[in-house]
Order: sequence, then C-alpha cells, then structure tokens
Amino acid sequence: MLAALGLDSTAEAVYRTMLANPRDGAKDLAARLGAPETDVRRSLDTLSELALIRPSYEQSGELRPVSPEVGMEILMARQQAELAAQQLRIEASRAAAAQLIAEFADLTPAAASPGVEQLVGLDEIRTRITGLAHGLRTELMTFAPGGGHQPQTLEASKPNDLALLSRGVRMRSLFQDSVRNSQGTVAYATWLTELGGEVRTAPDLPTRLMVFDRTTAVIPVSSDDSAAGAVILTGHGTLTALCALFENVWASAQPLGAAPERDGSTLTAQESTVIRLLAQGLTDEAIAKRLAVSPRTARRVANGLMERLGAVSRFEFGARAVQSGWLPHTS
Repeated sequence: MLAALGLDSTAEAVYRTMLANPRDGAKDLAARLGAPETDVRRSLDTLSELALIRPSYEQSGELRPVSPEVGMEILMARQQAELAAQQLRIEASRAAAAQLIAEFADLTPAAASPGVEQLVGLDEIRTRITGLAHGLRTELMTFAPGGGHQPQTLEASKPNDLALLSRGVRMRSLFQDSVRNSQGTVAYATWLTELGGEVRTAPDLPTRLMVFDRTTAVIPVSSDDSAAGAVILTGHGTLTALCALFENVWASAQPLGAAPERDGSTLTAQESTVIRLLAQGLTDEAIAKRLAVSPRTARRVANGLMERLGAVSRFEFGARAVQSGWLPHTS
C-alpha cells in the first residue's frame, strides 16, 4: 500500500504493528508477524532511516513509532524532495546539452556539423574571439566560472573590453560568488563596471560561455580545460537556449558590490545552491568544485544547513528542506 512512498511490504507491516503495539521489541514484532527476526530488524533499520521510528524518550535502547500523521508527511516530503531533485537535474541538463554539442563536434568533421566551427588551442581561441569582438554591434554576454581568474587572462581581455565599451556595446559578465575572495578579479570587475560594463555574481555557473549579438556563441569543449579547444555555435535553436539560460541566471544573480541577499527562508544564494546540489546527490567535493570554493567551505555550509533543520542525515535533510520550503514541492 505504501510502496509508492518507498516503503516495502515488510517494513510497512512492521510499522503498522508498532503503531498498534508501540512497546514491542524486535522479538515481539517478529512473533506477531510470523516473520524472521532478521527481517524485522532490517525493516527497523529502514524505518529508522526514513525517520518513521525514533528512540524512546523513556526507555533507553527502545524504539517508538512516529504517529501516522507525521510519518506520512515525512514520506511525502521524501518523495517530493526526490521529484524536486529530478527537476533540478533536468534544468541543469540545458547547459550539459550545449557541452555535449561541443564534445560531439570535436569528434565530427566540420562539414558534417552545420552551425558548428571547431577551434583548437588557446591561440586559435583568442584570435577567433578577437575577431568576433571586432564585429560586435550590440551585446556581449559572458559566463566566467571558477574562482579568481589568472592576472594574465584578465589583462589580455582588457583591450577588447575597452574597445567594445567605447563603441557602446552592452557587456554583461557573470562571475561566481567565490571571485569576491580574489583581489585581482574584483579589481578587474570594478574596472569593467566603472567603464560601463555590468557585472553580477552567482553561486554556480554551468559552463564557460560567450554570446556575441545573440547570434554566435563560444563554448569550451572541456569544462576542465577551456584552453584546449572550443566550438563556435551559430544554430538558431542552440543560441535561443543559451541566451535563455544566460537571462535566467542573470535575473537571479547579484551585483558584485552588493551584500549577499537572503530570501524569505533566510537563505543566501550560495546556501540555496548548496541545497539544490545536495538534492542532486553531489558530494561535498563535487559541490566545492561547482562553487569554486574549498571542500572545507562546502562541508561547513552543508553541515550548517543540516544543523538549522535538525537533520542527522542527508536523506532527512532533503525531506525537511521540502517541508521548510527550501526545496520546491513538485506535483
């Protein structure tokens, strides 16, 4: 009956029996159900994991069932957390799709890939970007993920930036929040805004990206080595998706000089992102890489969020995050 909520028949039977006989131990439950004690104990582990039973406040070492009202809410919250995580994975795949296009293009002759031009090596990439910048008329949109950027990279981009802003081109650049810890990158971003550029930061950016006049995009073949190769994308469908992705991230990002804002749940943008990444099943190390922070920082943020909800496991945290409105209820 409760299989749809993740509870197998044996665990459900044990839970129902405990509700009727709350003081029964494993042996008593096994006798009432006519089931092996090992199966009952395994079900008790499952019920404990799902927070459907708890330690007794009166008798040390004994377990008590959580009321059906609370128990069913926990199971529903668990399912909603899983659905929310799936929805977030779908949204994240939009950027992954563009990355896949780039990787596929690297293995396919250019003639067989309309709307795709391959670039190999940093010199070729920078030369092509300079050419695209020279022909820009209205707008440049940029994702610049990672923590602090190399001084030589920032200096190399300044002549193009200055030329574009002098021509009245709108420049919008998105960095990650972690750049606030890089004095050199902050100095560059400040220089850019003083000249008329627009700079915002977001906790997580899906990939490195440049979009020229909404007609041409440059995206690296590998997220781990953006200097190794890149592709130029001009397909209308691909550009529409990439521009929509940029606008979506830009709308929720914060100006570089602004203090981190908190939403109605008193969460910062970084905390909200950590919650989404935890819901996707990412480890502390993977979250740290996505946020361009140290694993220690990612672990500190995740543990702090769990403590705020009184959760003792990642699973329980997901369920409580849905109940608290930190993750969306997905119908």
